[in-house]
Amino acid sequence: MSASYQHSESVPEITDEDFLKFKEFFYRKTGINFELTKRYFVDKRLVERIKATNTENFRGYFALLRFQPSGEELQQLTNLMTVNETYFLREEYQFKCLVNSILPEIVQRKKGRDPIRIWCIPSSSGEEPYSVAMYLQETWPGIADWDVEIISSDIDTNILRRARAGRYSIRSVQHMPAVWLEKYFTGVKNEYQLCDDLRQAVEFTRVNLSEPADTLRYRNFDIIFCRNLLIYFDDLSRKTAAEAFYEVLNPGGYICLGHSESMSRISPLFKVCKFPEAIVYRKALEAR
Repeated sequence: MSASYQHSESVPEITDEDFLKFKEFFYRKTGINFELTKRYFVDKRLVERIKATNTENFRGYFALLRFQPSGEELQQLTNLMTVNETYFLREEYQFKCLVNSILPEIVQRKKGRDPIRIWCIPSSSGEEPYSVAMYLQETWPGIADWDVEIISSDIDTNILRRARAGRYSIRSVQHMPAVWLEKYFTGVKNEYQLCDDLRQAVEFTRVNLSEPADTLRYRNFDIIFCRNLLIYFDDLSRKTAAEAFYEVLNPGGYICLGHSESMSRISPLFKVCKFPEAIVYRKALEAR
């Protein structure tokens, strides 16, 4: 028998051929490419959804994924397959760069009183966009003079609901200054509830970067935070994402990636900017 996820007759079998078929399908739909090292992770979640949908085997379940008009099951599976590992003030040096280096340049070029627009993708459970809002409120003097819009997006609808709820574990807030924690959170049992004012400062939306139609309405942003997402993409999907980001940004806009990611290895569309606090990437002031 070929290598497969099968421990007993009650567990649906995922064959090598099934895995490859699903891998290709999921890649086309989401841009996420699962390597063989993720086989156990993928098989386990496929089996979970096969059982939940009473489709008995992979063949029936795969047909449901491909042909269900609503796409509801594909979304359910996508929610299971995406990784959401984050915490408040993660890679804080980029927030310092935002306040000390990026925003002064953005403000200098702004015409009239257009708002400063920031896009965080993926949102995960909301720690990153809420960190941005908090950091601006606490450390940027310009927050008193400028309207800032923060949009945060993810492909996972369950995680977006969690982000909107704004309730976090002790681990999520472990790097938060005590004074900020007291100011913006209320303790609820073993969790922390974010205050309404900060929750209302961020708009959460569902976006699939691999679907061009999803990003069409996202334009005129000044800054994008896309940290630790592109590591799950292959070269083609990264290039597609870079092109989408280029269209989303205003001329001279900036994109911040995760510490192990480099736009220089993905696309020539952006210029490297080495600020004292961090390396980020900028769209040219003149359009292509």
